[in-house]
Order: sequence, then C-alpha cells, then structure tokens
Amino acid sequence: MNDDFSAFLAELKERSDLVDVIGSYIKLDRRGYNYWACCPFHHEKTPSFVVNAADKYYHCFGCGASGDVIGFVKEYENVDFNQAVQILATRAGMEVPIRDARAQEETQRRKQKKERLLALLLDSARFYRDNLYSGKAEEHLEYLSKRKILPATVRKFGLGASTDYISLPRFLRGKGYTAEEMTDSGVCARTSDGRIIDAQGGRLIIPIIDSLDEVIAFGGRLLQKSDRAKYKNTRDTELFDKSKNLFNLNLVKRLRRTEGISSLIIVEGYMDAISLYQAGFRNIVASMGTSLTKEQARLCKRYCDNVLISYDGDFAGQKANLRGLEILGQEGLKVRVVPLPDGMDPDDVIRERGAAGYRACLDAAMPLIDFRIHAAKGKFDLGKTDEKREYLKEAIPIVREAESASEREELLRKLSAETGVSLTALQRDLDSAADGAAAPAPLAPPSRPPREDGDGERKAERFVLAACLFNKPYAADCALERIEFRDETLSKIAEYILSERLTKGKVRAGGVFDAVHEGAELSEVLDLDSGDGLDGENAEQYFRDCLKKLDRRDLAERIESCKAAYEAAETEEEKKEILRLLNELMIKQRKYKKR
Repeated sequence: MNDDFSAFLAELKERSDLVDVIGSYIKLDRRGYNYWACCPFHHEKTPSFVVNAADKYYHCFGCGASGDVIGFVKEYENVDFNQAVQILATRAGMEVPIRDARAQEETQRRKQKKERLLALLLDSARFYRDNLYSGKAEEHLEYLSKRKILPATVRKFGLGASTDYISLPRFLRGKGYTAEEMTDSGVCARTSDGRIIDAQGGRLIIPIIDSLDEVIAFGGRLLQKSDRAKYKNTRDTELFDKSKNLFNLNLVKRLRRTEGISSLIIVEGYMDAISLYQAGFRNIVASMGTSLTKEQARLCKRYCDNVLISYDGDFAGQKANLRGLEILGQEGLKVRVVPLPDGMDPDDVIRERGAAGYRACLDAAMPLIDFRIHAAKGKFDLGKTDEKREYLKEAIPIVREAESASEREELLRKLSAETGVSLTALQRDLDSAADGAAAPAPLAPPSRPPREDGDGERKAERFVLAACLFNKPYAADCALERIEFRDETLSKIAEYILSERLTKGKVRAGGVFDAVHEGAELSEVLDLDSGDGLDGENAEQYFRDCLKKLDRRDLAERIESCKAAYEAAETEEEKKEILRLLNELMIKQRKYKKR
C-alpha cells in the first residue's frame, strides 16, 4: 500500500465517525463512554456488541467480531474491502485514489466497466418500465390485472415489459452501449448466427435490485403456456450471482431501518413476493427458484434471526429442498415452515383467501422437524395398516433427531394420536432405533500445548498486550521488544504497538486492524478491555506478575539454548563464553525462584 493511499485511508476513517456509521445500520445505546447493541453478526438477546468511540473500533464479546469502520461496512454490507472503502468515500464526499500506475489502470478499467454495466441495467429497467404503458404491452397489463397487481405495486417494484427480441438491443445501441456490454450485463444474448437479442424477449420484466439499490439483473415471466421455462433469470454475471442474492432485499433493508423486523418470510418466486408485499407482508424475500445456499442464509442472518419458509403447497414432497433448509439452521437461524394448501402457492392463497387467509397459514407455521414429519405423513394413507407402518418407519428416525427428550415425547404423542399406536410402543420403537444407530466416532483427544504452562503463558501475553494497546499507565514503560510472543497474531499486535510508540508516542487501539486481520487471538486481547479487567485494583500487580511469568519462560528457554550451544561448541574459548553467559542466566533464574 503506497503512502498516498495510506494517507487517504487515514483521512477516510477520520471523516467516517464510527458511531454515526454503525448507528445508521443498527440502534446503539450509550453507556458511559461506549455504545452498545445486540450484535448484527450473530443471534443474541443481551447486547454484547460495543462501539468504542474513543479508540474507533467495534467488538462483540459474544462472537468475537471486531474491526474498524471499514471492517464494519465490509461485513455488514457483505462487500469486499474496496467496495467498503467506496461506500464510505461516497458518504464522506471523498474521491478514492489509486495505489500505483498499474493498479490504477486496472482498477479504473474495472470501475468504469462496472459503472457502464450498472448504467446499462438501469437504462434497460427504464426501457422495460416505459414499455409497459406504451400501448404495446396490453398482454402484459392483462396478466398483471389477472394477478391483481395494483399500479402502485407495479411502480414500487419497477415492473416492465419486453415486447419482442430486438427493441431493447436497438435502444441500447442508441444509448451508445456496445454489443459486448449488452452481453456482459446479461441483459442481451448472442444467437448462434451472431445476432444480439433481448435475453428476456416477450416476458413480463421484474428488476432484481441489490441491498445498495442497484439494478443488477432481471427476472422474466412468460405470459402464455409454453415448453419454455415459466420464469427466467439473468444469467450469472460480474454483477449478479443468483445463489448470493435474494429478491426484494432492498425494500427489506429499508423496512429494518425504519420500523425493524423480527422475521423474514422466504418464498420461491418474484410474483409470490410481490403479491405478499402488496397484501401487507413487507418482510418478504424470494430465493428466485434456487435451493437455499449458505450465502443466502448469511444474508438473512444480517436482518433477523427468525425465518419462515413459505414455498408452494407441494413443497412437502421435495426432499432435496427440505434438506436444503438445514443450511439456515446451521447459520444460527430459527426456522419454521409454513404449510400451504396442496397445489397452492403464496400468491394463490392471497388471491383466493386474502391476507387473513395467508396470516392463518403463517400462524400454523411449524418447526422444521415437525414439518418433516408432516411431509412424510402426506405420502401415506393412514387408513391402510401397511402404509401406517411405513409412515411410522419414516417418522421415528426423524423424531430421534429432536434436540431434547421433551421434544421427542411431544412428537411421539402426535404420532400416537395420528396412528392410534400407543405412546409406550412408539417409545420402544424409538429406543430400538437409537440402539441400532451407528455409534458416533470417538472424538479426537484435544491438542495440548507443548509446554505444561502454555495456557497461562498465553493469557499473560494477551494481558500484557491489552494493557499496552489501551495505554494503561502501568504499562507505559513495558519493553515489549524483550518478549518473544509465540502466536503470530500476538506478535503482529506487539509490532504494531512498538511502531505506534516510536512514531506517535501513544498507541491508537483502533489502528490495530490495519496491522492484524480479525482472529481469535485478537478477539481475546480486545475482550480484556471489558469491565474493569485492565483497570481494577489488582490490574497493575497482575500485569507485573504476567511480565515475570514471561520473563521466567524466556529465561528458561535461553538457558536450554545455551546448554545446547555448549554441547555443540568446538573450541575452549567458545565454551568459556557460553559458560559465562549460562552462569549469569542461572543466577537470575535462582533469584526468581526465591521470590
């Protein structure tokens, strides 16, 4: 990183007040000199996320997330470092400089290309929107009327119309876009004979807008029955990856800022999301027909901890998708599944039964494990003895996956009521299934530190560094350069502190994130700034004890090193010098033992 860019980043951070920036995303409560909130990066009910305004960093004492203002925007907006810098620069009214000539050329090229593609997508969205009311899209308007989509909703989502395959490319050429830009954006496609056509030709157009309010792709809906796919997304491009986006995230983001949200409803398609939004269910996103991915789960996690899955009425029979929902749970989300009438999707429910009818479906939402049993039940006729047995054979292993004995008992009672089989018999079947299950592989023994007192020495290293990082008076004269830190992260923190002392005379704690990437050891050091750990009445004495512990450790290792050097020495002169040094070290060691 060159000096100019480093100076720019320093000024950007100075202009980007950490409290103001984070406060624009989440609600902060001031307590003393710091600000607290529930962490936006993991589920919690008691706030453990602190913003240290003086030292300009944030840290979560729960999950360990920490960083400076750039790090927060990067993680919260799910963007890379350069994008986070650009977001903050735009906010601060600053121009991002380029680091070197070659990088400048490449960065500028990428930036210009991205800006061109975003402009092209926006122009395309406006073209489609204007088309809808141009008098050439009666079929599209008729479809919207049939789906009971109101004009206000059309405007809210920027819906539009493609009337043919050639009008859009012609329009874009008139705006000065090249054929390569049209295809790179995904808006247009090239035919086998080289012609450029509208990739969504003839469809109702739904713009896909990201959390930064940029049009990044389009969804298209066929208006007539055909052997072609009913829905079609823009192919993956530099700007759009379906597996990493959710439809309507832009409006959900606004909702959270203005009113807050406690849950997200996930549907499969655009029209389901649009119909539900119009009916008043604004905490809605669509997975755009894909099986849920980790990236989408993490997007949901940024907005809330509770997710309601509201897929089509035949969803219960889709085993692959049911397994896919477990991804949400793995990311710490609480998942409930909304049972819909067979053959109906959320849009059908809204149109036929209204908002109240859909609300009733939401009220009947059940935990994932209950829904899996519900899905299994739908495959069998419980009036037939053999099918009832098959149902129980499939349901019992699902019950065994429940996290608690009380939950398993509750599920067994439901099975008993459905099938007429006694609870005692079902419990025996459950126990039998558990006995027959493969024994879990034995856990590998935990790794031990190489030294018996390794954990205590690591704690001492952390405390010494924390006291120096946060400029505690009793640590002002600490000679960190004499301590050999065993962990790479702790060593980098020490180097940062020494550099700050040398160049500025005082350590700026928030600047440590420029030198050290977030990690477990950094989190442990920052945790020590909580409460009065560094300021209590015994803190200074503990600091001295830590230094002694580390000094004794380093002394013992120097003695062992001298002994090894003595054995390897080839001349009497070398041995005499080593013995002299060894004698000094052992005298010092004996003094430590007497204390």
